[in-house]
Formats: sequence, structure tokens, C-alpha cells
Amino acid sequence: MATLPQILPQALIRKKRNGEALSPDELRAFVAGVTDASIPDYQVSAMLMAIYFRGLQDEELAVWADAMLHSGDVLDLSSISRAKVDKHSTGGVGDKISLPLAPAVAACGVAVPMVSGRGLGHTGGTLDKLESIPGFSVNLDIERFTELVDTLGVCLIGQTAKIAPADKRLYALRDVTATVESVPLIASSIMSKKLAEGIDALVLDCKVGHGAFMKTIEEARELAKAIQTIGRAAGKPVTAVLTDMNAPIGTMVGNALEVAESIAVLKGSGPADTRELTVVLGGEMLYAGNVASSPEAGQKQIEAVLDNGKAAEVFAKLIEAQGGDPNVVESPDSVLPKSRAKYDLVAKESGVISRIEAQEIGVAGLWLGAGRKRTKDEIDPAVGIELHCNVGDKVDPGTVLATLHHNERGLSEAQDLILNAFVVGESADVPTTRILEILR
Repeated sequence: MATLPQILPQALIRKKRNGEALSPDELRAFVAGVTDASIPDYQVSAMLMAIYFRGLQDEELAVWADAMLHSGDVLDLSSISRAKVDKHSTGGVGDKISLPLAPAVAACGVAVPMVSGRGLGHTGGTLDKLESIPGFSVNLDIERFTELVDTLGVCLIGQTAKIAPADKRLYALRDVTATVESVPLIASSIMSKKLAEGIDALVLDCKVGHGAFMKTIEEARELAKAIQTIGRAAGKPVTAVLTDMNAPIGTMVGNALEVAESIAVLKGSGPADTRELTVVLGGEMLYAGNVASSPEAGQKQIEAVLDNGKAAEVFAKLIEAQGGDPNVVESPDSVLPKSRAKYDLVAKESGVISRIEAQEIGVAGLWLGAGRKRTKDEIDPAVGIELHCNVGDKVDPGTVLATLHHNERGLSEAQDLILNAFVVGESADVPTTRILEILR
């Protein structure tokens, strides 16, 4: 590796503040200083703010992300013969899609090496959902991870300290310096971790709407294109699927509840929108992995393994291999934790549900204990919200809108939020699909 130049951080901060482009060597040297902590927090924070206001040109973005990627370990999965494709979601309420998607794609012949995160906010992340299955371990070493990706076609673990360590420091500083909402910084954070998995291609589920980080389709397109720019520079194609996040996905919000709903999808049933997202994203992954002649052909393959039980079989094997109780696939109710109490929340007026505010539902789950306010908070896997009504449904006083699965924590706060989340009017524009746009 070429020796990086000695830099004065303040000189690079000044260049970026003034809107000038940084050279590849300057960018790599700065990220190296982030990684080894030779550049102090106050100068890293100043650079983040300069990037927030001035952005990064495409060439800068590709180098910045590549430097973050190579700040730590990059997995070598070249010994695995089948194509390796992962999916990343920008996050939403009730977003459990990774759980049915990864085993379904693996059942069709594409390997899914998934390094996931924990949720910080209204609901748990993929790892938290999986850990609601008794015994399931997400803390496998890289050798075991590689072995399971090879033999089962899938493994889901947490990010290790050695994967993209520069991102860990940058992410923490972004959170406390009001620089989270920067497309170049979001895109490079996502891709530095995803490319470290040793994947051949990525499918991005970019959420759009009230319950998403990107509120408008224009913002979502901007983020998708930035991620595709990084992928293209690394020789890894990225397909971006923009999906509607104005209402919660499926009917369950909460960790164990979402596992149960995911298992229903894996067994050929489940809510229509949850299945649709699984099928469409899976079709894109199979097409990217060259085992389907088109995304539409890939969708048919995914539908087949959901309906014939092969996807559920892979999930059961995965759970057992990672220390969990595989009986959860056959009998979720007998294995998954349950809350001590339930509370039915009812409508106060007659009308048609015109909107369900996803963000309000998510925050209600946080009050119940389904999410984290701080990184060290313990999640209660049993609690959450079961939705009984959808947009377009007619309700009257007394109609049950939702059931709160709770353990005597945050119940009154959650009730108020959920009642506000269900907006009742005279009519509703009922969406027919979650898929807004696909960018290849």
C-alpha cells in the first residue's frame, strides 16, 4: 500500500469548507487519521460539517467510501462458488423483511452473507429480532460465518469491531454533531460495511415516507444514486428499490411479534405487503446473482420456495446452526417470548382510516420497550403492537384498532401515540403496492 502523505487536518477542512475537491491521497490520509485517532474529535467533526454543507463529488465519494471500507477487515468469500448478494434497508416501522428474505434467496441458490445492525430508535434491528428466538447467537466468528454462508447459503451476524472501524467513529460523531442527514455520509456509511462482507452485488431497499429517514422520493433517489456511485466504483452493481413507508409494514411491530410474522411469510402466508416486499427484493437479488433471467423470473422462484416450504426449511437450519431453537418455525407460539398482558385500543369515532402514521406507531413501540433510547438500553423482546386495521378500513366507536402486548411499561404513552397515528376521515386513498420505483 502506498505511503499516505502527511496532512494538516485544518488545511483539508478549509478546502472542503470552501467547496474545493480533496485529492484521493488527502481523503485516504484523513480517513486513516480518523481510524487511528490521530485526528481529534473536534477536527473530525469540523470535516463532517464541511461535508454536510459542501457535499462530496462522485470521485471524492468513491474514494472516501473505499478508504472507510479498507480501514478494517474485508471478508474474502471467494472460496464460495455461488453468487453472494446482500440486501440493505434504510429502515422502517415493522421492517422485518430480512428475516424471510435471506433464507428464501438462499433456498434459490444465491448466498446471502448478512452483517446486520441493532436498532437505535423506535424498534429493534434485525439482530434484536433474531435474538428474541431463544438461544440464537449473532456473535459468530468469521470462520463460522463463512462456513454457514457456504453450506446453508446464509448467515446473519453482527458487525465486528474490525469491520469498517472508521465508520464506527464517524457514525458516533455524526450523531452528536447534527450531521446525520448528509447523503454522502449516509451512503459511505452503508457501503463501507456492506462491501466489507465480500459481496458481489447489493439490493437496496430505500424507504420513503413519514416513517422513513428519506421523506420524499427525490431524497430517496439522491441517496440511491450516491450508493450506486460507490458500488460502481467498487465494481459491485447496486439495485435500488424505493418503497413506501407511510404506514407500518405488515401487522406486527415488535421483535418476537415480527419474527412470528416473518415465519408466516416463510410458510406461504402472512400480510400481503410483507410478502410483496420479500418477493420483489428477492427477485432483484436472484437477478443480480445471475440465477434468474429477469427480476420477474426471480420473483416466481421466490414465490415458489415460500409456498413449497423450502425457504422455511433453510430458516430452521439457520436457527439451529446459530444456536437457536428451530422448533420456532413449526410452532412460534410455543417458543417465542410473550408479554404478560395485552390491551385492546379501540376507535373513538366512525369513519374510514385515511392514514396510519408509521412514525407514531414506532415511537409507541419504543415506550413499550421494543426499542432503544440509548445504545446500552435492554430491549424487551416480547412487547409490541399488533395492528388490526389498515388504510381504507371502515371503523366505528369500539372497533379494535390495535392490541398492545405490554409488560406494564409505557402503556399510557403508547395508547396516546397510537390513537393519534390512526387518522380517521371520510375516505382514503388506498395504496395497491409498496413498490414506488426501481433503479438499476
